[in-house]
Amino acid sequence: MSDIDKKEENVELHSTFSKDNIDTHQILSQITSINGRVVDITGDVDEAMKYALDTEDVELTDADAKKLLRKIDIFLLPLICLLYALQFMDKVSSSYAAIMGLRTYYNMHGNQYSWAGSSFYLGYLIFEFPISMALQRFPVAKMTGIFIVLWGTILCLHATPANYAGFITLRTLLGIFESAVTPAMVIITGQWYKADEQFLRTAYWFACNGFGTILGSSIAYGLAIRQGSYSMDAWKVLFIVIGCMTISVGIMIFFHIPDLPVKAWFLNETEKKQVVVRIKSNQQGFGNRHFKFHQLKEALLDVNTWIYFFFAVATDIPNGALTNFGSILLSETFGYSPTKSLLMNMPGGAVELVGCILFAYLQKYFKHKLAISAGSMILTLVAVCMLAFALDSPNARLAGYYLFYISPVGMICCLSCFTSNVAGHTKKITVNALYLIGYCVGNLVGPQTFIAKQAPEYRGGQISMVVCYAVSVVLNLWLYYNYWAENKRRDQLQAEGKLELPHIDNIEFADLTDKENVNFRYKL
Repeated sequence: MSDIDKKEENVELHSTFSKDNIDTHQILSQITSINGRVVDITGDVDEAMKYALDTEDVELTDADAKKLLRKIDIFLLPLICLLYALQFMDKVSSSYAAIMGLRTYYNMHGNQYSWAGSSFYLGYLIFEFPISMALQRFPVAKMTGIFIVLWGTILCLHATPANYAGFITLRTLLGIFESAVTPAMVIITGQWYKADEQFLRTAYWFACNGFGTILGSSIAYGLAIRQGSYSMDAWKVLFIVIGCMTISVGIMIFFHIPDLPVKAWFLNETEKKQVVVRIKSNQQGFGNRHFKFHQLKEALLDVNTWIYFFFAVATDIPNGALTNFGSILLSETFGYSPTKSLLMNMPGGAVELVGCILFAYLQKYFKHKLAISAGSMILTLVAVCMLAFALDSPNARLAGYYLFYISPVGMICCLSCFTSNVAGHTKKITVNALYLIGYCVGNLVGPQTFIAKQAPEYRGGQISMVVCYAVSVVLNLWLYYNYWAENKRRDQLQAEGKLELPHIDNIEFADLTDKENVNFRYKL
């Protein structure tokens, strides 16, 4: 679909899609976008279209919908949640290893450990957009499974470098391959779930970072207290154990998760058609494998794209700092022994696991997920203020440290917004990729705010966390207002009869962007 000034001459326009005119670049119809521009509807449609054409006689009762949703949850969520727990364990494994002897083994001094943390996100940053393009072009579940096996192998190899340069190279490679997981999960969630279901499901799998913290801390503690029982250092065993677990889950993802819902081995033929009917209300489908330049341009010119980007930078500077320095803070600032510090990470994981899901459940009562996200950001701001400024109260500082683990609610909200509020598949992967690039920038900068000469308090790092979360609250509220105002504008134009509503069957799967589709409304 491209914007044009007038209808092309000698073009026969159709008002419906058929199996004869989809998967082509033939212009089938034209509509007027929300901004008054004429948009071509072509046969280059969403992959769901070919299946939607066979669903005209399919019924989906409320009972059928509930049964189908339960089945999808049972077959998808447990494995996705386990994957997300493991990817977080992989990411923070260096934090555990740091207090188990890693820094001493490589004779790290100055800010070398900070760069070991930042190198992961350097690889993530450089390859985020290319890998997002690959996920658009190739079967998403198969590609994801391959990347998981590769990064699990890289993690196992963390036990082998003889010097610091080798270790930091492996951390960079780990970031490259792990950059596939979040965009893949966003795509899969959008394929299977309705817009009003996506926030809670995203919270389920993202909150399992907390389970990863609990499990990773337990494994690290068990290895640390038996240092003399192995033929190699305990921190090397840690990398191998977590890496092997990751490889196993990657193989399961490859064979278990279908690339499209209509190819699911666990659904019968009727259920496969019902899946397509179920997601029509999203005004988008499974995705389109062709890169569309005009959607890239729209994404780059959309102010909300850049709000997402800077929100990611602001929230992930503190995240990058505590991901790499959390165990060190507990050991050096709060005075716990190295092994006790590993155990003291576990309550934070529990806060994340339970707290993020509880915040997502609030949507059932308050409806607006962006308002819930803003509330969580304010709570996180209070938490980092406690950590940074309650210098005379160790218990208050520790409480602030643990409350910080509620901060992922903001990212969960953004990820669910990409599935529900960004339409057009190329636009969706572009906005998602730019957000994750911002995520990388924040996580790259974060460890550098914890300067070695400021140990053990790291005052500069703690104050930077306060500033970043103050900014994130403002950005969150700005995004909320933009979506609310645009919905109000569209509703008013429709009420006044100023919107040209298209009457084309299955237009939901025409791969229109949210700005091209006048029927589209943003989920607040």
